[in-house]
Amino acid sequence: MTDPVTTARRYIDLWNERAAGRRRELLSETWTADASYVDPLMKGDGRDGIDALIAGVQQRFPDFKFRLIGEPNGYGDHVRFSWGLGPDGVDSPIKGTDFAVLKDGRIKSVTGFLDQVPAGA
Repeated sequence: MTDPVTTARRYIDLWNERAAGRRRELLSETWTADASYVDPLMKGDGRDGIDALIAGVQQRFPDFKFRLIGEPNGYGDHVRFSWGLGPDGVDSPIKGTDFAVLKDGRIKSVTGFLDQVPAGA
């Protein structure tokens, strides 16, 4: 049985990890080698592709952090959670909801939806 809260927290930790070596460790621990990520703005395949996406988001938003919004939930190997991206101490200007599919306890794929994106973000 999948623990959606743990899965979502590990996912958020990965997106907030700035040290490239540690980020690669987290990817290896929590994602399958053939994992995929897709949302309306970007797509990445495999751990290298996903790592590049994360590094790109961090470069574009150097002072922003991801945080969970609400309580993650799921069933079987499926997890759903919402997140915010923004500076500390304010309501996140960017928000989304992600759906993860797991395989053997690791993330196999994520489909992301952007719920709120300000113009120019």
